Amino acid sequence: MVFGGLSDRLQDIFSRLKGKGKLSEADVNEALREVRVALLEADVNYKVAKDFIASIKNRAVGSEVMGSLTPGQQVVKIVHEELTALMGAEQAKLQVSSKPPTVVLMVGLQGSGKTTSSGKIALWLKGQGKRPLLAAADVYRPAAIDQLEVLGEKTGIPVFSLKEHPDPVRISQEALEHAKRHGNDYLIIDTAGRLQINDELMQELEAIRAVVDPNEILLVVDAMAGQDAVNVASTFNERLEISGIVLTKLDGDTRGGAALSAKSVTGKPIKFTGTGEKLEALEPFYPDRMASRILGMGDILTLIEKAQNSVDQEKMAEMEDRMRKSRFTLDDFYTQMQQIKKMGGMQEMAGMIPGIGKQIKDIQVDDKQINRVEAIIRSMTPQERNNPAIINASRKLRIAKGSGMAVQDVNRLLKQFEQMQKLLKQFNSMAGAKGMRKGGRGGMNFPMGLN
Repeated sequence: MVFGGLSDRLQDIFSRLKGKGKLSEADVNEALREVRVALLEADVNYKVAKDFIASIKNRAVGSEVMGSLTPGQQVVKIVHEELTALMGAEQAKLQVSSKPPTVVLMVGLQGSGKTTSSGKIALWLKGQGKRPLLAAADVYRPAAIDQLEVLGEKTGIPVFSLKEHPDPVRISQEALEHAKRHGNDYLIIDTAGRLQINDELMQELEAIRAVVDPNEILLVVDAMAGQDAVNVASTFNERLEISGIVLTKLDGDTRGGAALSAKSVTGKPIKFTGTGEKLEALEPFYPDRMASRILGMGDILTLIEKAQNSVDQEKMAEMEDRMRKSRFTLDDFYTQMQQIKKMGGMQEMAGMIPGIGKQIKDIQVDDKQINRVEAIIRSMTPQERNNPAIINASRKLRIAKGSGMAVQDVNRLLKQFEQMQKLLKQFNSMAGAKGMRKGGRGGMNFPMGLN
């Protein structure tokens, strides 16, 4: 889960504070010492962590907290606000050219994920109703142009290349003219990876910048590199004046150092995060939403957006009827697992639901497990799928043999089904209590078919 280690540590620290009726200055100082250690262990820049703790302390030891009836909650509120400010306060949107096309120059180290990120951003723009063009200006890495063309075919986005003229500056310049002629409103230029100490290649980027005058220079960095990623960002910014950062592999970063340090160290906002290998696994970066995830408050808005973009609305409407009549079956469970997979997986989704992430953090849903689940469910009789309570020891043995699995696998599935039912009840309760409907019966269309 994104920021899993740091999130667990902070939630444990603040749960102890919230359990106290009154807070002394010593209580706050002790908690902040633990927060500071947690941040440093998460590979947050030392100065960033120090200044962050100082900001919280200045607010937390004053009357704002000490005079409150719920001082522990006030501290958490302050931490949430400071975390949000630390990561940029507000969402940083892509700049748009007054005269199309808007030019986005993608830069970064070798292996940082520039080509894939270029394809993801282009697909995201296409989903916004735009007409992007990808330009293959990485002429050094073997098959880089082919990789971008494959991404273009998968997404239905045109790719401009000049294989017979391997000059990145010329390619970029002609791609811009091509975009103007063909009415593309965005041009995304995929450049070669380079080390920030390679002066010749950095000069090449400066030359590309000079001929295309980009509206955005996005630096792609690996979130798992922690402080090293931030150091890279600083160097690139000095040479190119980057406009924003794309953090890749955020789904694999349980620490969070790069995301928490980048804005403070470089002065440049995070604009997108890559949260998986799929081309759809790209999210605009919202500092307030990420702060909520880190503190275990969930991220319902992002969850809703993912649900609206990913789920089969007709199937969900049918499933909603069955849910309302308490007829959620193992067939439905399998269908829901597939929908969850489209949305990024159970772990990611759980982190967006207030108070639920920890309860089901041990549930893993991957492609192989989906296949196992399908095999087990299809080995059940219709009666067993409709009423799992009747599945006794002998039935489990038969199902295990029929699916090629072990009895333990059958038990694990049944346990997950029970946990899913609990999750669905909480979803239903939350949606009803907060009144988050969007008119009519379809409502929010949560991934569980609840509204």
